[in-house]
Amino acid sequence: MSTSTIDTAVIFVFSAFVLVIGLLFARTGRNMKSFFAGGEAVPWFIGGLSLFMSFFSAGTFVAWGSIAYKYGFVSVTIQWTMCLGGIITAFLLAPRWKRTGALTAAEFIRQRLGAPVQKFYVYIFLVVSLVNKGAVLYPVAKLVSVSLGFPLVPCTIVLGLMMIAYTAIGGLWAVMVTDILQFVILTAAVLIVLPLSLNHAGGWQQFTQRVPEDFFSLVNGEYTIGFILAFALYHISYIGGNWTFVQRYTSVDSPKSAKKVALLFAGLYLISPVIWMLPPMIYKSINPALAGLNAENAYLEVCRLVLPPGLMGLMLTGMYFSTSATANTTLNVTSAVITNDIYKGVIHPGASDRQLIRVARVSGLLLGLGMIGIALMVPAVGGMIEVVISIAAITGGPSLLPPLWALFSKKLDGRTAYIISAVCLLVNLVFKFLTPLLTSYWLNRSEEMLLGAGLPLLLLGLYEFVLAARKGPAVDYTNYQAFRRQQKAAAAAQPAEEAAAIRRQNIFGLRVIAFALAFTALLLFILCGLAATGKVLVAIIATVVLLAAGIPLAALRKLTLKQLNTPSGKSIIQEKNVAS
Repeated sequence: MSTSTIDTAVIFVFSAFVLVIGLLFARTGRNMKSFFAGGEAVPWFIGGLSLFMSFFSAGTFVAWGSIAYKYGFVSVTIQWTMCLGGIITAFLLAPRWKRTGALTAAEFIRQRLGAPVQKFYVYIFLVVSLVNKGAVLYPVAKLVSVSLGFPLVPCTIVLGLMMIAYTAIGGLWAVMVTDILQFVILTAAVLIVLPLSLNHAGGWQQFTQRVPEDFFSLVNGEYTIGFILAFALYHISYIGGNWTFVQRYTSVDSPKSAKKVALLFAGLYLISPVIWMLPPMIYKSINPALAGLNAENAYLEVCRLVLPPGLMGLMLTGMYFSTSATANTTLNVTSAVITNDIYKGVIHPGASDRQLIRVARVSGLLLGLGMIGIALMVPAVGGMIEVVISIAAITGGPSLLPPLWALFSKKLDGRTAYIISAVCLLVNLVFKFLTPLLTSYWLNRSEEMLLGAGLPLLLLGLYEFVLAARKGPAVDYTNYQAFRRQQKAAAAAQPAEEAAAIRRQNIFGLRVIAFALAFTALLLFILCGLAATGKVLVAIIATVVLLAAGIPLAALRKLTLKQLNTPSGKSIIQEKNVAS
């Protein structure tokens, strides 16, 4: 069997396995809360791993891998800003999102700032989400296309359809279970690549002697200290306020669990960037000739150089799965916004749960098709780095900071939030597109990020502490407080049937995670037998993955014991046995 055939087989086996998992969850989404928020009872460690996987994609290896190849350790510095954002989110933002009682960030915006303001943010979110996720679908299609010799356009379409299939079918639990599987596969693949690439370069000393002197500097090239500070501010708002991540904080059982979700994310982003970025940095010492957009292939090239048959397919699968994680999370949340905040909130307030689930699945499919269309256009606009950083600079601060400010402020009203966001968006667009045409002046990376994140923060502070300093609470805030009192009273009366369904869904999800990890370990053991090099390393990683299957089983036992200690414990166990 040829190398290409083995790699292709690995990709298709895992992809088919993921689709099966999505189908397993087809009947667990009884209503909006279970489909989009996991019944608000998702274990925090699953939410944290899912948040971590939702944050990056193959673009991490293509975009940041390109920076690592060209500039070195600054690629790690850039990603450490995500760790900082996770820490601040854990202590300040995630618990507050959970306390809002909202299903989505869009729902909180409607309750706190008003329906017209919500519509404005919804439209921005939908457009930005399609562009961003189309941008991250493109690199993984490119990786598969180049590695296996398939045409780029069919690769993009097929991979995109596979990404949206289980999201549209299974809801949040389907996304999170596959996130865990993706985390394991990607971690295993990267841990195999790193020592093999270092060995191919001749060891650490040979590697460090063959790269530029400033290769291990914390800042380098156009990625200056100003850019890093601005990017850190952006990531605080992005991790704390992006609607796809807010869903991870609201889907757990308590504010304390929401804090743990963000802390786990931060801890993983402290360690993982070093492991991810070393292989393309090492490849610089092996082949320093990549230039231009070809630098985006650095990670792929080092994988092709050192990985034995089957493990290249595993690496591509990990990259593809990491992309599907972030894309599917976005599809799930955007579908929730369309279903909960547009269809139910505006078009059909009296829609039944069955109608809402149908709308959720159809909207997820249509959004996924739009994502595929965007991915096909990425090469025409200068590559992934240009798309991702520019979108972040233009839209991140204006769309995320005002709603985050509203979590704390009693004075911010919907009209002011709308004006600040609109003004900042307009200014960013002018400096990005109009000013270079009229004056031949354009902002560099640092200036673009500082303007995008700093201007809305400045205007919000000016309003809060100067213009409204002597005013009392805004009418919007007073109305929101009254609504929350009513909402808490209604939430206390959760039907017993819904509580039982949520328990069954969580038990089923933990079982599927354990099975998925065991299946992954089995495939790794098979690849160990096929590998010409690195057999011991692959066997060790496969054993660790197999042992990790015990973690969800332990959580399942803990959940069962907790239920036994409740007054209705016997009936709960009876429900679980029926579900089995």
